[in-house]
Parts: sequence; C-alpha cells; structure tokens
Amino acid sequence: MADDFSERRPYNAVSDFVDANVARGLGGKIAFIDPDRSLTYGNLQARSVRFANALRALGLRREERVALLLHDTVDYPVAFWGAIRAGNVALPLNTFLNVSQYAYILADSRASALVAAAPLAQAIWPIIDRLPSLRTIILVGATSEDLVAYPGRDVHLFEDIIAEASALPFTADTLSDEVAFWMYTSGSTGDPKGVKHVHSNLMATAKLFGQGVLGIRQDDVVHSAAKLFFSYGLGNAMAFPLSVGATTVLWPLRPTPDGVFEIMRKYRPAIFYGVPSLYTALLAHQDIGKGAGSDRLRLCVSAGEALPAHIGERWREIVGVDVLDGIGSTEMLQTFLSNRPGEIRYGSTGKPVPGYDTRIVDEKGRELGADEIGELIVRGPTAGEGYWNQRAKSRHTFAGEWTYTGDKYRRDADGYYYYCGRTDDMFKVSGMWVSPFDVEAALVSHEAVLEAAVIGKQDSDGLVKPKAFIVLKTGYVADEHLLETLKVHVKQQAGPWKYPRWIELRSDLPRTASGKIQRFKLRDEDLSIPSP
Repeated sequence: MADDFSERRPYNAVSDFVDANVARGLGGKIAFIDPDRSLTYGNLQARSVRFANALRALGLRREERVALLLHDTVDYPVAFWGAIRAGNVALPLNTFLNVSQYAYILADSRASALVAAAPLAQAIWPIIDRLPSLRTIILVGATSEDLVAYPGRDVHLFEDIIAEASALPFTADTLSDEVAFWMYTSGSTGDPKGVKHVHSNLMATAKLFGQGVLGIRQDDVVHSAAKLFFSYGLGNAMAFPLSVGATTVLWPLRPTPDGVFEIMRKYRPAIFYGVPSLYTALLAHQDIGKGAGSDRLRLCVSAGEALPAHIGERWREIVGVDVLDGIGSTEMLQTFLSNRPGEIRYGSTGKPVPGYDTRIVDEKGRELGADEIGELIVRGPTAGEGYWNQRAKSRHTFAGEWTYTGDKYRRDADGYYYYCGRTDDMFKVSGMWVSPFDVEAALVSHEAVLEAAVIGKQDSDGLVKPKAFIVLKTGYVADEHLLETLKVHVKQQAGPWKYPRWIELRSDLPRTASGKIQRFKLRDEDLSIPSP
C-alpha cells in the first residue's frame, strides 16, 4: 500500500504481511521458527486462510473480538493473521497475568472467542461463568481428551478446525482505517486499557521504524525477547520481519539469559530486541562475549524503559554491537523516538523517528524550550483510535492529532531527548524537579546495586524528598556504611538535592508483566507506613 497511511482505502493488513510475500516468490522461505517447528510463508498463508474460514464456520461475525492467549510458537501468527483475514479483531493477551486480570480483560473486551494454549486455558475455566460473551474456545496443543475439561462449552481443537476448514482463498474486505486488533496497556499506572488499532498501523510502524531506522532486510534472522502479546514484541517479531520477508525466531518460554544465549548460538540472529533489565542480566552472565553468541549480530534494540547509559556502553564494549534505545507505547503501537545507527547518545532516547513529530509541553499545553522538563506528546500515523469504553481517558490521551504519552522528558540543544519519568512519578525537591529515573540510574551505576526504584515521600515537615527501594547484587549487605555511601554516590552522580533520604532494601520490585516498575504500588505501600 502507499505510504500515505492516513488515506482511507480498501485494505486488509494480511495482504501486505502474508500474501505479498508469497506473491513475490517467498512461499518456500521460513517465516517463523520455534524450538520444535518452522512455518514457511506459504504455510502461513494457507493456514491463515483455513483459520479465517474456520472462524466464519464457527459463527464468528465481522468485528467480533478473538482473544489470543498463546505462547510464542508458530501457531501464534496463524491465529493472529487468520483472525485479521476474517475481519475479526485480534486481541493478544499477556500470558503472565493472573486469573483476576484475565477476568477483567475478557469481560471488558467482551471477546466472543478465545484461542488458548491448553495449559493457559486452565486459568480461564474458573471464571468462565463470569464471561457471558465468550462463546467459543479453541485449544492449541491439546487432544480430544482435553475437551472433557470444558463441559457444556463450545470447545474445539485448533488443528482439527484448521484441517476441516475450507482452503478456498478468503480475505475480508476491510478498510485501512478499520479496527484490526486491540492491545491492552501494561497497567503500570492502574487497570489496563484496550487500545484500538487499525489495519494500516502495522505497516506504518514497519516502514517508518523497522525499515527506516533499523534497516531490516529480507535476509535477516531476528529474535525478540519481548513477546508477541506486547506491542513492542508484535512489531519486532511480526510486523518488521514480515514487511520485508525476513525470518523470526520465536521462544515460547520466559526470556532468561540462558534461553537468549541458546537462541543466539543456534540461530545466529542479526537483530536482537530486549529490555533494559534483560540486557543487565545478560551482561552479568558468564557466557557474555562478542556478538552475545551470534557471529551475525549487527544491531540490538531496547525499549520498555529507559536504558541506563552505563548498560549501553558496557554492552557495546563487551558485545561489540550498539544498543538502540527508544520509546514507543501501546497507544502509538511501536517506537516513535529512538537512537539510530551511527547517531547514538547513550543515556538519551535519541531523536524522533522520521514520520513522527514530537513536542515537550507544560501543564497548559505550551511548548517548552531546550532542557525544560515537560510532558512528551507525539503525532504520527500509528496512533490508536482510542481506548475501548474509556471516553474521558481517550479524550485526554488522544487529543486530535497529538497523543499525550504521560512521560516527562527534556530535550537538549542538539535535539536528543532524555527520559525523566512518568508524569505522575515526578516531584519537586527544594523547588526543583526530580526525575525518579535520574536517581535510579545513579543508584544502579554503583557496583552494589542491581535494581532501584524511587518515589517522592513527605518528611516530618510535610516536604517531599526522594525515597529509594533497592535490590542489592549477591554478596553485598545493606549496612549503614553502604547506605551512606549510596547517598553520597547519588549526590555526586545526579545532584545534591536528589539523593534519597531513605533507602529501603527489597528482594525484588513490583513490576508489570512487561517488566515496568510499578512505582504507584510502592507509593501506596509507603503511605500506609508512618514516616520515621
């Protein structure tokens, strides 16, 4: 399709990402690999056609939601593209949630069908009676014996419905600005919200960031530690590689250093996508070295949270490949602000991706100048249509052409952007703004600190000061000497007013399933504890 992503036209995203690759002779090329199977572009086309026809045969109507609760295997793209081909709305679900979170999202979305890996489907059964809209369950990786676990429900086996479905080519006659899929936010600041994305959004992210910044190529093999149910992972492992006919390595298990190194050695990817906490863990692993195990590695990407400068610099020094730190969001689908090959400034989030406009504004919407801290807003072709059933929040976030990110930023005189925390995480000390991220970055730059989170806390005089929660590396003890050393370290690294007046030791920090620190939970916990 043309690069004018805003133009309304007949268009179904599956045509670009699946059918076009087959049409240009890539039908026999491997599109996806998991530890047990592989899937060619031709197989993906044929199976997505059958799955689309199966959904129609099961009575699913256009625009009804089809929730996907699947591990990252070759079945995932079949279900995702099959639902979109059928004109349904694909709804990826996080596989790391608890039962109450599934109950909330499935009830909120009113999903009509659920495609679920058999072990994950067991989490849904106790709440099935609370989900009247959920009529159909399709089990992946199950046998006929598993069906007895769902008495009285319309339950089917994924492989059976594909085998029995018509193979006649079928693609729903959708429009470019018709909703194709939803992505739920991670819930770093409260309940997750369903963001509605249209058919043209995926190709827009692929062309602007995947091709325009990363330079992804047809001969690339890529691996994303971030899963397909994240908007970050969906772009990394689905939209970007399929837009050029590349190959994606999928990993169904939790991303661990051992698993990443296994993939790097076996499949030798050229592009690796991770999050800051994983890069930190990989650097601490005994197997870290040049190429991180892949002699073809040419590019690494980080998002999810800001990458501390010392992590990026150490990675480049040890692995020999740069990490491009950037920021995207579920609301914007993928990355809109990023460092670029040959233009990297560690500690920054880079510059706007070509095709996007960004501003930093104050509480009244006035644009701020260099080195002034304000909220980052962005304009571009990948913005969501809005939140499902969240009118007030939609109006606040999606304000005309501009999307309010909820992130505090500053821009230097050279045009590089620096993350300063979430808008509700920022606080003032002695009349000066304090970014939790600045204090956290200073803390983790000390050899004893593995992770840190910082909030604002009132002292006995009612004045707000920084409080830090830290996780120490193995072998260190949080005695008075170390705690005082850390305070001095922050004064030297970040500024004398930013040092934490209180430091609390933790075994871990509260995080969303995508790995983002939930500072609001730390604030809530701290409010219930009297100040010393």
